[in-house]
Amino acid sequence: MSVDSPENVSGLRCVECDLEQPFRFPAYRCDCGGNLEVTYDLDRVRQHFVRPDIGELARRGHFVYGSLLPLAVPGEQHFSLLVGASQLVQRPDLAKSCGVGELHLKDDTRLPSASFKDRASSVLLAMAAERNIRQVCTASTGNAGCSMACLCADAGLEAYVFVPASAPAAKIAQLTFYGARVVRVEGTYDDAFDLCWELSNRVGWLNRSTGWNPFTREGKKTVSFEIAQQLEWQAPDVVFVPVGDGNIIAGAYKGFKELAAIGVIDRVPAMVAVQSTGSNAIALALDRVAAGTPVRESVLPVSATTMADSISVDLPRDGVAAVRAVVESGGEAVQVSDDEIRSAIVELAGKAGIFAEPAGATAYAGIRRWVAAHPEAADLRAVCLVTGNGLKDVGAAAGLLRPALEVPPDVEVAARLLGI
Repeated sequence: MSVDSPENVSGLRCVECDLEQPFRFPAYRCDCGGNLEVTYDLDRVRQHFVRPDIGELARRGHFVYGSLLPLAVPGEQHFSLLVGASQLVQRPDLAKSCGVGELHLKDDTRLPSASFKDRASSVLLAMAAERNIRQVCTASTGNAGCSMACLCADAGLEAYVFVPASAPAAKIAQLTFYGARVVRVEGTYDDAFDLCWELSNRVGWLNRSTGWNPFTREGKKTVSFEIAQQLEWQAPDVVFVPVGDGNIIAGAYKGFKELAAIGVIDRVPAMVAVQSTGSNAIALALDRVAAGTPVRESVLPVSATTMADSISVDLPRDGVAAVRAVVESGGEAVQVSDDEIRSAIVELAGKAGIFAEPAGATAYAGIRRWVAAHPEAADLRAVCLVTGNGLKDVGAAAGLLRPALEVPPDVEVAARLLGI
């Protein structure tokens, strides 16, 4: 099997102009300016796809779905850390509270770097390791960079991470501990993205940056494979996804679509893009599409202000693919305030034991708004992606918490103040 062209891969396709292209690595954008996506020989995959059991998933992580990944050899051989195989937690109490028939929380807060982004980084870095590429860079508000740095440290690769000046201190510290060369850019995430792109072109680094590198989407789609397997190879009715750059929802949709194409599941769920009102470029794009604007022309920049740093994006770099994912799946966009996001952090932690960062709680924050417009929700099975751990940004919801009770080292006084 050729490393350059794995047998299960048929090529690349532009998400904007639909031009089919030969497979290559690395690959970034189409000549038209659109993003690329990996295509597969689905007839071949259909013949060779074997539904792994839960034990194998637990041992190998998401690389167990190798027939739908662009890898020549099993990806897990490049890492000692387990990527994927995260819990799908069913919560009947929260389902009742939110107004859906079933609610499952896909908890990616416990992946190696405490973020969903490990899915993308691990697939891309496995491809790099196969080809002996040793230097990798990315622009990041924190999580993508931490993920890449973590897995580069595991695989023995060199990481360069460009972050905006507003990146949380905890994420900067995490990057530094993983040994990444951190470049703090005076400006926004978009400024960091552009600088990283220009420098990587000049010096020849492999650029992991979200959206423009099509292989990140291949890692992110594995969340859908796991969800389907954990639901006994059934698709949920609706999936709630936090959206900034658009790459997660584009990847999750691609995963469900590929499983449906090879006959493993019978349908694709509706994909709901949940955005902060302070970073809502995809939601506005979907409004334009509903009014008749072509998808390719629908995504325009905003001035992002949300406190959810991981989804704070002016111009979504995978916006067209994200809009297509929502439209083609029969989904929609939901916008929530930063206050609703803070409340979702507290509720997920206090009622489900899942401590999420702001972006990680955004999808959950959107469920009630969506349910209010969908009377059929009480009969539906919903999955909510929880994408990042709250320890990355502890201060985000701290103002909502009850302060610690201060007492002297006296049993009687402590008991009286505690009311026990």
